[in-house]
Parts: sequence; structure tokens; C-alpha cells
Amino acid sequence: MVTPLDVPCLAAGDSFVLRAWELGDLPLVREATDDDYIPLITTVPSTYSQAAGEAFIRRQWERASTGSGYPFVIVRIEDGRPLGMVGLWLRDRGEGRASLGYWLAGSARGQGIAAEALRTVVRWAFRDLRIPRLQLYVEPWNAASQRTAERVGFQREGLLRSWQQVGEERRDMIMYSMLGVDLSSPAAG
Repeated sequence: MVTPLDVPCLAAGDSFVLRAWELGDLPLVREATDDDYIPLITTVPSTYSQAAGEAFIRRQWERASTGSGYPFVIVRIEDGRPLGMVGLWLRDRGEGRASLGYWLAGSARGQGIAAEALRTVVRWAFRDLRIPRLQLYVEPWNAASQRTAERVGFQREGLLRSWQQVGEERRDMIMYSMLGVDLSSPAAG
């Protein structure tokens, strides 16, 4: 029997909070739909409609209710605006590892928000969930996402050739990992 997950509310520094998705987050889904890349590599709809946006949010709720992962929306405290998503996916938890993914709406990029959100989920996953290994995958061209992973303390492990279907083609991914013992590194702290 699968135990549903309770997506906690986590403080990400002084300016952001990570929380469960709400239907009020539809403007974020709309903005992400207009991005050239996010709909290719996530379940964000490629064409926005109210129904498609609501279906996306319901899929996030389903991930928690089926125990497959913790989908967080990143919200700026100052104005309550949702800015992006970070998820902790538990498909391989029985093997002692989990994977992470993150994206930000275009208007929120380049401000260190993804790193703050990722760092928060990493600390929580190691300390509270006791997951020994975290990993994430980044396309070789995505230098900003690679910098985010490295800023948080992830180690680049190598290139996975033709690893993931993105849109109409198979693409290479760079695998990054972090171990619980790495949490004491200056980047992760």
C-alpha cells in the first residue's frame, strides 16, 4: 500500500517559501507554458488553457498522493507570487536515492532563486527524509542550471548519452549527485 505524502511548507532563506501547489498558481503555469523549453522537459502543458493548467496542478497533487514525490511551488514571500517549481522524486528511494528537478519562470531567472530553493529541499531530504543520495540531470547546453547545481554543492559525475527524450529527440544529460556526507560542504550549508 502506498502512503500519501504530505508536502510540507519549507522556508527557503528569508525571501521565499516552498509549498504544495494550489489552483491559485495557474498564472505560473500559464507563464511556464509560454517558455520555449519548460513544456518540452516537464509535464507543463505546451498550450495553455484553464483545463490544461488545472490538470497540471492536479498531477502535482497526484504525485504526492501516490507517494512518487514532493512537488513544491517556489513562492516569493514579499508579494505571494509563485515563481517556479522544485521537485523531489522518489522512484528510486528503495535503492537509497532520489532525483530532483527545478524550473523557474523566465521573469524569475538569474536571481539565485533556484539555488535557494534547491538548497532548501536538499537539506530537508538529507536531514528529515534520510535519503543517502540525491541526483539531478542537466542538459549540456544549460550552463545556468549547471551553475545552480554546483552552487548548491552537487558534483558533476558525467555525461549520459542519449539519456532522455526531450520533445522529438533523445538528448544527452549531465548527471550530478550529492551525498548526505556532502551536506557539510560550504556550498550546501
